[in-house]
Amino acid sequence: MDMGSLRIATVFSGIGAFEQALQKLDIAYDIVFACDTGERYVEFGTDSLPTDFDKLPNSKREKIISAIYDKTKKPNYVKQSYFANYKITNNKWFTDIRYINGEEYKGKVDIFVGGSPCQSFSAIGKRKGLKDTRGTLFYDYARLINEIEPKVFIFENVPGMLNHDNGKTWDIIRNTFEELGYKLFYKVLNAKDYGIPQDRKRLFVVGFRDKKVKFNFPNEKELTTSMFDYLEPKVETKHYLGKKGFEFVTSPKYRNRAKLNSKIIRTQKANQQFNWNGDFVFEKLDKNKHTPDILQRAYIGKWEGKTGVCRQLSYRECLRLMGFSDNFKIVVPNVQAYRQAGNSIVVNVLEELIKQIYEVKAL
Repeated sequence: MDMGSLRIATVFSGIGAFEQALQKLDIAYDIVFACDTGERYVEFGTDSLPTDFDKLPNSKREKIISAIYDKTKKPNYVKQSYFANYKITNNKWFTDIRYINGEEYKGKVDIFVGGSPCQSFSAIGKRKGLKDTRGTLFYDYARLINEIEPKVFIFENVPGMLNHDNGKTWDIIRNTFEELGYKLFYKVLNAKDYGIPQDRKRLFVVGFRDKKVKFNFPNEKELTTSMFDYLEPKVETKHYLGKKGFEFVTSPKYRNRAKLNSKIIRTQKANQQFNWNGDFVFEKLDKNKHTPDILQRAYIGKWEGKTGVCRQLSYRECLRLMGFSDNFKIVVPNVQAYRQAGNSIVVNVLEELIKQIYEVKAL
């Protein structure tokens, strides 16, 4: 699809599901900025910032904030993955959404994408607008919309946001978006309805600055693939389970935590594949596949009357089941690779949303 160049900005950017969607659709884009703490959590007050912090440009703000986060001695693995896969320079990367001044980017962003954590909103005011969201990361997402004034925004979150706190949280969020001057469309979409065999429901909110827009969410598609279509012919030996793991994932007692050979996998999560959580693969013994080093590590047992071994999904398989291309470079350690896939957005769903947004000529 040749749709011209897009100016994009993302927060809670993760490993760039939106950027992946644009690449798969062959849409040229420029990253105005991206932002992610990399699951590093730092609490500090404004008293630890320079007194003139609010007057500083974003470039100087970021130096101060990134130095505070660097004191944790924890790498920003998300940034490592993002920089390995997308064209971006350090001056376009921010560590913490709370300290970005969106005024620098007013009128410079076509589409703004992100999904803040669903936190409890401490104040339920009469206006039910932007002021009622203070103290939450959603406030900063909405604040940046207000300051940047993108043509379109996409907000993604768990479906539970709709009924969180008896619906009060969603009431505030919806009213906030509308208060900012955007026409709102929202719907819960499931990845399995858009080409990916994963039962993953997420709330998508699409906002348009042009209030004349008539937007429709993409039609659901018949699922034509299963998990098995996304598996690699061979995976590393380390992914095979020993006796304790085999017995856990094959036990009916733990089927709420682990499932084997599902055609449609359950929602991938940050802790997938650890402590035997998530979807796993049972393989019948195969002399061509199961080399001596695998058999030395893997426990051979029975499942549903068949003799074989069990293994985790590989990093690549997890990414494929999120819609990521095999061109995506995996540059981070074991735990982080799984977490980053599980925390991302299904690329195929974003592809269909982007197509619909272009249909209404909002960009």
